[in-house]
Amino acid sequence: MKFLKIFILIIPIYLLSSCLSLVDKFGQVLDGSVFKSKTVSVYKTTGKKKNQQEIKISVIENKKKEKSIIITLENFPMIRLSGSFPNQEGVIFLTTLEFLAGSTHGWNEYTLELMGTGNLKLYNNAILKIEEIEPVQITKGRVQRYDTRLTGNDALSALRNRRERILATTEWMDSLYPEKRKRFDDLDEFEEFWQPILLPETVSKKKRPDGWIQAGDKFQRADSIRWNTGYTERTFSKELWPIRNSGTLLRDWEEAINWIYLEYEWKNIVELLSKEIILKKTK
Repeated sequence: MKFLKIFILIIPIYLLSSCLSLVDKFGQVLDGSVFKSKTVSVYKTTGKKKNQQEIKISVIENKKKEKSIIITLENFPMIRLSGSFPNQEGVIFLTTLEFLAGSTHGWNEYTLELMGTGNLKLYNNAILKIEEIEPVQITKGRVQRYDTRLTGNDALSALRNRRERILATTEWMDSLYPEKRKRFDDLDEFEEFWQPILLPETVSKKKRPDGWIQAGDKFQRADSIRWNTGYTERTFSKELWPIRNSGTLLRDWEEAINWIYLEYEWKNIVELLSKEIILKKTK
């Protein structure tokens, strides 16, 4: 299930080469960078403990012999963080987050500008510590929805609007656990927990929250579903009412659940990278 959600549209690209991971190969073929740069060294975390994900740093070089780095995380194969090659003091600057994930309805692809700094020392081992990382704005991307493909300004507008909705949704999700936010090991666990809360109309009756329907509740039909507007108003922040009652939240969930999961876990990703990480050279 998890593999299908992330890679459903990536399998054909795998046939081109087995040298890169599926996500790397797909993303690089889409933007043409696979033909412009090469990987010169790779560093990976070792001594993996229970529930500890692998982190990889790839040093790449373009035709002008200019080097940069790419950071990837095992639990979030839909993203890669790009940054500058460390200077003599080991300082690096994170520049972009590239996102690519598919669904049964299509895929979302975007580049998000970052403001970030950190320190990276490269020897036989590498030592990484990100001191600051702040998302700025989506600058480019593409969207596939069934038979419709959005590019240019149309894609940019759709992606930015979706990001605003997702951020509002995950902010509300955080507000339900003000003392200790709910954490998940993977996407399937995240989906199993949150879908009955966000979209009880889409799951079996036994999975719906207790008291999700009450006397006097009104319903609004959208996307062939009768949405319980009473549940919406009792449960969600006001800015999310029209998003849920119109079926837009359902479309975001179906088309971009990987993205929702990423934004929900973003604080944990930043926390992870803020710690000193030791990686071993494997290439």
